[in-house]
Amino acid sequence: MGNRPTIQSTLPTGKQATSVSPLAGRCTAVVGLQWGDEGKGKVVDLLAPAFEAVVRYNGGANAGHSVVVKGERYALHLIPSGILYPGKLAVIGNGVVVDPEVLLKEADGLRSRGVDVSGLVISDRAHVVMPYHKAEDEVRERLISESGGVGAREGDGKGGIGTTKRGIGPCYADKAQRATAVRVGDLANVEALRTKLRRICAFKNATLGAVGCRAFDPEELTIWAAQMGERLRTSIRDTTMLLHDLLETGKPVLFEGANAALLDVDHGTYPFVTSSSTTVLGIPAGTGVPGSRIDRVYGVVKAYSTRVGNGPLPTEQINPIGNRIRERGREFGTTTGRPRRVGWLDLVAVRYSAMLNGVTDLAVMLLDVLAGFDELHVCTAYRHKGVLIERFVPDSEFLYEAQPVYTTMPGFSQEITAATSRADLPAAARAYLDLIEKVVGVPISIVSVGPDRAQTILA
Repeated sequence: MGNRPTIQSTLPTGKQATSVSPLAGRCTAVVGLQWGDEGKGKVVDLLAPAFEAVVRYNGGANAGHSVVVKGERYALHLIPSGILYPGKLAVIGNGVVVDPEVLLKEADGLRSRGVDVSGLVISDRAHVVMPYHKAEDEVRERLISESGGVGAREGDGKGGIGTTKRGIGPCYADKAQRATAVRVGDLANVEALRTKLRRICAFKNATLGAVGCRAFDPEELTIWAAQMGERLRTSIRDTTMLLHDLLETGKPVLFEGANAALLDVDHGTYPFVTSSSTTVLGIPAGTGVPGSRIDRVYGVVKAYSTRVGNGPLPTEQINPIGNRIRERGREFGTTTGRPRRVGWLDLVAVRYSAMLNGVTDLAVMLLDVLAGFDELHVCTAYRHKGVLIERFVPDSEFLYEAQPVYTTMPGFSQEITAATSRADLPAAARAYLDLIEKVVGVPISIVSVGPDRAQTILA
C-alpha cells in the first residue's frame, strides 16, 4: 500500500481524531462482512470528510444505514450516508434499484431536519422499483411459503426467502429481462414511458393476475412515474461519466455497499441472499468504475453475528444470551423494524468475506454491547458430519448442518463507551480484538464503542 497521507477529522465533540485517507484520486470501499446491519453507515460517515463523493452501487430501499450525530439518529435507506456532510456528492449508481417514492420521502425528511440534499445525484441508468414489483414480491413470498419454502429440504426456510417485500428482487429480474424494465432516465420522457408501460402492464396483468395480483393501469402508472421524474429531474445524471471526471481530476471517491457479503447473490448463503452483488466485486458493474481503481477496502464487522429473515446462522443463540445482546445492541431492523437473529461472532464467515472483498482494514462495531459477559465465545471452525472444517462454505444446506467450534475467552465487565484509544479498553476486550486480527489476518483500523460518531477509536 505504500505510505499514505493522514488527515485530521474533527469529531462533533471538538476532539481531533487521526484517520487515514487513500492516495489522492484513488477509491476506497466500505463493505459489510456478515449478513448486514454491521454499522457500515457509521463507518462511511466517519470517512466521508476525506472524499469528494460517496457512492451507493447496489441494492435498494431494502437496505438501512443508521448514523448517530450528537445524539441525533438518521436512518438512511437509499441516500448514501455521506449526505450528512455539506458539499459532498451523494451518488446513487446504476447498480441500485430506486423506489422514487421512498427516495423523495427520505430526501424530504432530511431536508426538514436541516440537511442539505443538493448534492444528491442519481444515475439515469438505475432501474426503477414500480408498484407492480412490490405486489409481485409479496405474492411470490406467499406462494413460496405455502409450497413449503425455497430450500432443498421440506419446509426449509420456514416460509419464503424472507425478503422485505420492497420489490427489489422483481425489479432486478426485470432488469435482466429487459423488455419489462423502467430506468430512471425513462421518467423524463413521458410519451416514451407511456408506450413502454402499456406494453409492460399487458404482460404484468396477464402473469401476475394469474396469481391473484390486482390489475395495473398503464395511464395511472405513467402519471405517477412522470410526477416522480419531475421532482427528481435536476438530480438525474450520467453518473459513470461524473465519477470518471472526478477521478481524472484527482478527487477521491468512497463506495458504500448495501446489504453485506454473505447476502451476495453469487457468493452469499444462497438461496437466502439478496438480488444484487453486495461485495466490492459489484462496484465496477454498479458504477462503471473499474475495480483496479480501488486501493483500500474497509470490511465492517459486528463484534457478534446477526441476521434478518430466513437462512442459516450457525452461531445463533435462541436463549437469554441472544436476547441480552439483541436488547443491548438495539438489534431491530432499520428498514423493517423486525427483531434480528443474534449469535456469537463467526470468524470463519468473516475470514471468507474479507478474502472475497480484498479487505485491507477491519472496522469492528458494537464492541460495547458485549460488556458484562463473564465469557465470550468466538466461532473459529465448524464441525460438519464429524469433520473439522476451517473454511466457509457459502451453501445453506452445508451451514444448516455445520456445528460451530468455539474459542472461549474471558469477558469484560467494564463499560467501554468512553474509551478513546485501544489502550483504554479492558485487557479482555483488547484480547478479543487481537483474536479477530489473528484469525482474519487483517488489521483493525476502527473500533466502535457506542452509537455516536464521536464514540469511535481510530487505530
